[in-house]
Amino acid sequence: MPRRKAKFVADKKVIIEAFSDMAKEKNIDRDLLQGIVEETLSMLVKKKFGQDANFEIIVNMDKGDIEIYLMRTIVEEVLDPNIEISLKEALLYKNEDEEYELGDEFIEEITLENIADNFGRRMISLASQNLNQKIKEVEKDNIYQEYNSKVGEIIVGEIYQVKRNEILIVQNKIEMKLPREEQIPNEPYRYRKNQTLKTIVKEVRRNGAGGLPEIILSRTSDQFLAKLFEIEIPEIYDGIIQIKAIARDPGERSKVAVQSYDDRIDPIGACVGMKGIRIHSIVRELNNENIDLVEYSDDPILYISRALSPAKVNDIRISPDVRSATIIVPEEQIPLAIGKNGQNVRLASELTGYSLSLIREGGEDIDLTEFKEELGIDIYNELLGAGIETARELLDTDISEILSIKGISKEFLIEIRNIILTEFDEEENPEVIKEIEEFDPNNVNSEKKIEESDQNDSVVESEQDSEEDSDSDENSEEENFNK
Repeated sequence: MPRRKAKFVADKKVIIEAFSDMAKEKNIDRDLLQGIVEETLSMLVKKKFGQDANFEIIVNMDKGDIEIYLMRTIVEEVLDPNIEISLKEALLYKNEDEEYELGDEFIEEITLENIADNFGRRMISLASQNLNQKIKEVEKDNIYQEYNSKVGEIIVGEIYQVKRNEILIVQNKIEMKLPREEQIPNEPYRYRKNQTLKTIVKEVRRNGAGGLPEIILSRTSDQFLAKLFEIEIPEIYDGIIQIKAIARDPGERSKVAVQSYDDRIDPIGACVGMKGIRIHSIVRELNNENIDLVEYSDDPILYISRALSPAKVNDIRISPDVRSATIIVPEEQIPLAIGKNGQNVRLASELTGYSLSLIREGGEDIDLTEFKEELGIDIYNELLGAGIETARELLDTDISEILSIKGISKEFLIEIRNIILTEFDEEENPEVIKEIEEFDPNNVNSEKKIEESDQNDSVVESEQDSEEDSDSDENSEEENFNK
């Protein structure tokens, strides 16, 4: 004879612990969790007894009690079993001290002990899935709200996995991404699993992979550098010193403009700290990124001059309407002013918001770096290889020599000359345009061949003369010998 299945007995202690663990692990408020459970049970009752069912649900998370009270009216003839019950059926459930009459309210209690008998395993399984789904939605919303409020703040997380195009970082069991473009160049090789890393929350996207919010971190943003200054320099955190602007090549070089609102405090000295301890701490965090501190000024000429540091400039002429400036730089200061690959002048331009043009002292000239974008990297390198380093040198070089450079056409040469002459406030010479348009590379080659032929003829004649002189010398020696 088959053994009868034991009746389910609910352990309230286990239920209380389950509620507590769920609220803590999912970071869900207990009252909100209780509301979700009540809503799920309500859906279960309506699915079983219809939308018109009259019921009351009591969930006590502290005691582990879950009770459902289904109320139906006692009638002689049942038309809707979801809200009505016959007197005969009601008397089957009555207690000794209860008396029922037509029109009375019959209350049926559903508890954890008999919930499976009333709803069935399938409906309970469906309710469980619904409960888990709602808890996940609340969890996702909580994560989004928490980290969306942290956008622009520095967090410290632990590296979970290093991938080719991104690094996964975990904080409080929440997975976040540090994409490749947000990593400081040449730094990822230093990263190891379980290593702690400082980053800034750049963006939070509501729907990421797996349905959870996607949290994007960064170490290359200007705001990350600004927040590091706030952490290391109390005067900036307190607002005594303000960061006015930042221009940055992550991992290589940055320029930071600072201003003090207290005349007694030197903004540069405060940022550097005693023996450079403050600024060195930031530099180490940024993989030894060089940081130029610039004291901000409302005077654009002074501000631009400071931004071009460490180069010393002689004169600055600005055009405020178009926010451009022409800087006269001594010959020996040109390399410093330009910087590696034009980095110094470019960062100074970003920092001040002015378009900067450098001119060598002693003549109106502009370094060819300023026209790198218009020329293109290949032609720019070809010109440097030909010994042409400035705009004036390009204008003065022979047309045939320029057009012999790979990639330079007649139309391109006319266009680039026009751009350069505009910078010098000069007009093009029509004769030069005519010379460019009528230039024939074949004639140049023919002329070269003629020159080479003439040179060869000269060499032959020279060799013949040498032979005649030699014969003459030999005859003279023979005559002397005979004598």
